Amino acid sequence: MSSSLDSTVDIEAARRRISGLVVRSPLIPSAFLTEATGFEVFLKLESIQPTGSFKVRGAAAKMLAVSESARRQGVVTASTGNHGRAVAYMARRLGIPATVCIAASVPAGKVAPLRDLGARVEVVGDTQAAALDRACQIEATEGALFVHPFDDLDVIAGQGTIAAEIVEDLPGVATVVVPLSGGGLMAGVATGMGRLVPSAALVGVSMTRGPMMAMSVEAGRPVEVAEEPTLADSLRGGIGLGNRHTFEIVRRLVDSVVLVDEDAIWEAMRLLMEQHRLVVEGAGAVGVAAAMEGALGQTSGPVAIVISGANVELDHLAALLAGDLLPTR
Repeated sequence: MSSSLDSTVDIEAARRRISGLVVRSPLIPSAFLTEATGFEVFLKLESIQPTGSFKVRGAAAKMLAVSESARRQGVVTASTGNHGRAVAYMARRLGIPATVCIAASVPAGKVAPLRDLGARVEVVGDTQAAALDRACQIEATEGALFVHPFDDLDVIAGQGTIAAEIVEDLPGVATVVVPLSGGGLMAGVATGMGRLVPSAALVGVSMTRGPMMAMSVEAGRPVEVAEEPTLADSLRGGIGLGNRHTFEIVRRLVDSVVLVDEDAIWEAMRLLMEQHRLVVEGAGAVGVAAAMEGALGQTSGPVAIVISGANVELDHLAALLAGDLLPTR
């Protein structure tokens, strides 16, 4: 990553801005995963944030980076669910209007909270790309602040506050495992770890069904990949052919990218519920899935796995509680 880009990802400033608005999430040891994998495992529980995912960090960091007068124009975003919920939540706290553009494929359980928080919801097309295009149109015509779900330096900085907390709680961390989609979370954590513990290995994890960032990194440039139904629905969506920030940060700083299939994701969700009584959505469980699959490689010390979200669909939660096999998608 270029030094100029690195210097503009101001994680400490983001941390000051969002203090008191987000939870300083715990990093808990997992005796089960430690025994199962052979290395010391800790779980960073972003699933307990007020909106049920890490996304509130980036949304808050972006919305508080602009003046109050700029915020009065309202905010707009596109989302597969969790980011939109974070934007709507912060907009409500700040007393400003919010519009969230979503694809028709976003699960119902992630749509209802948007309206409950008072957001105007626009359902646009079948893909995240279509929703992003519509959000940009609203920005241009209505003057609303566009809060990009990942490819924005303030959003990246907000997600990077996770790295600062991990290092404070586990200074000897050797590997950090992060769900990988558009790359906002991974870019933020990678930037933070690169400054604080540059020796730590960074592992991004995505699903086998339409892993946009993983395929772009492999190709050496942003590419378009068809979106597919997946338990890790929060990881769906393209990174944008004109990606400005996250692709380059991920390409330069992430040591490896691992893909996990639907069976492994479901098993990880089940294990987190049974062993830790944690409700975790598919996207939030991919890091544990990779660990259980033995896909993290060797490590010289403790491993921190980011559990990114808890917003599992209610029918999936019922299936998990009943001990059912992988649900049909």
